[in-house]
Amino acid sequence: MGSDGKRKKRGRKSKTQTTLDPTTSTINDEVFSVNNVEIVNSTTPTSANHLENRRGRPKKRLRRSPEKPPPLINGENGAGTPVEGVARVVPAMDAVVKVFCVHTEPNFSLPWQRKRQYSSSSSGFVIGGRRVLTNAHSVEHYTQVKLKKRGSDTKYLATVLAIGTECDIALLTVNDDEFWEGVSPVEFGELPSLQDAVTVVGYPIGGDTISVTSGVVSRIEILSYVHGSTELLGLQIDAAINSGNSGGPAFNDKGECVGIAFQSLKHEDAENIGYVIPTPVIKHFIQDFEEKGAYTGFPFLGIEWQKMENPDLRVAMGMKPDQKGVRIRRVDPTALESEVLQPSDIILSFDGVDIANDGTVPFRHGERIGFSYLISQKYTGDNAAIKVLRNSKTLEFVIKLSTHRRLIPSHVKGKPPSYYIIAGFVFTTVSVPYLRSEYGKEYEFEAPVKLLDKLLHSMPQSPDEQIVVVSQVLVADINIGYEELVNTQVLAFNGKPVKNLKSLANMVESCDDEFLKFDLEYDQIVVLRMKTAKEATVDILTTHCIPSAMSDDLKP
Repeated sequence: MGSDGKRKKRGRKSKTQTTLDPTTSTINDEVFSVNNVEIVNSTTPTSANHLENRRGRPKKRLRRSPEKPPPLINGENGAGTPVEGVARVVPAMDAVVKVFCVHTEPNFSLPWQRKRQYSSSSSGFVIGGRRVLTNAHSVEHYTQVKLKKRGSDTKYLATVLAIGTECDIALLTVNDDEFWEGVSPVEFGELPSLQDAVTVVGYPIGGDTISVTSGVVSRIEILSYVHGSTELLGLQIDAAINSGNSGGPAFNDKGECVGIAFQSLKHEDAENIGYVIPTPVIKHFIQDFEEKGAYTGFPFLGIEWQKMENPDLRVAMGMKPDQKGVRIRRVDPTALESEVLQPSDIILSFDGVDIANDGTVPFRHGERIGFSYLISQKYTGDNAAIKVLRNSKTLEFVIKLSTHRRLIPSHVKGKPPSYYIIAGFVFTTVSVPYLRSEYGKEYEFEAPVKLLDKLLHSMPQSPDEQIVVVSQVLVADINIGYEELVNTQVLAFNGKPVKNLKSLANMVESCDDEFLKFDLEYDQIVVLRMKTAKEATVDILTTHCIPSAMSDDLKP
């Protein structure tokens, strides 16, 4: 559109204009695309005269000479013979399946019940060992999972073998032998390089049949995995990844799988930015499951670190001009590393690989990547050598790697939420799904500041520590005046600190004092008479159709 609001002409319009799709063929006309040149074979002499380019000029009619081979279709010539060096896409596409899942999510606001079930569809693909890979978020809180092969009208019941929340990968299988007939598993390729061509195959929205989009690898770096709330190696591609593409494979030009489509960037200034889980992460997930019989997760260092790019800072920390590294700000007291690492230690190297002042390490030719990549290559329980600078002295330690536990967990991993009810006060624990349930997708802006501060910055002081809150008060005569308490942390009960929800439930249930006193955040207190509180609980549970005053995991 021009500035005057009128549509600008892009060329002269011909009197007769016929548009032919380069991928279609008709009885009279065959149209192929080879090296971006359209070749038309026609039994109608006038058809070539009607084929015009965008400027309105007739395209030059090209005839095949007898010496030239016929055009390639799916990596074969016209006689059906495979051509060397050209990927045959059809067998790989046949391994791509459509995943149907019925989800029944926990109700974190009313933890004694579940939400209404809903259905979703996504993509997956067959790998060796009669298994299927898809995304973890595609089968999260599943009640039933079904798979359908390309060109089939049958849905097969699937069994979920493992769900990796951190890496957003799930492993499925099907017991019905009929499902595996005529399906060849995909082969995995190496990590691609920048500008390598990739083809994403799946079942996105917009139709029911299989969809193919293509692009190139535009970036390789440590990415934020939205579902897992973790940072792992990822590929950025410029192929469209839409809803339903999740779990579908990304192939290279050899027909090998180089990743799993799992998320895309939705921003007003961004177009066609998709992300793919690369083969190193996929193989880590599969090997972890095969060796240990279950998914144990990716190990993390339980530390927070600071860049050492400022020269004055390096001198003040006793670093020599040729030394590089990152400074440890804090160490998780529950992590195994806390036994050897200290705040203000300078990490010089990890497993013999030197760490730069900006926290990166060498990665292939001419590339660098965050040193957390080295840690993610390890498995839970593995040992790693770490070299640190402490008080101008170089020290070396061997640490045992483990998964990292957060004070406010990012996932409940399929478990129902815990709760405890006394006198209408509903006590529960804080997690990211809980905050999302209470405050929506914008919970990072809507949730109470105290809880957000603990989410972003607090570390657990003991392995079983939890943030316990009064989520709501079910109104009754006994709790008059406390009705407005919502999502307020419980700090102590009758003078004793509250470590977790189970300890709170045990203290209340075994209490013989006349009063129940809860110390809450912001210096608030709740006082109830013990005898009447326990008597009122029974009536409140009946009124709200709550089956039990506590979740099953809290019962003795």
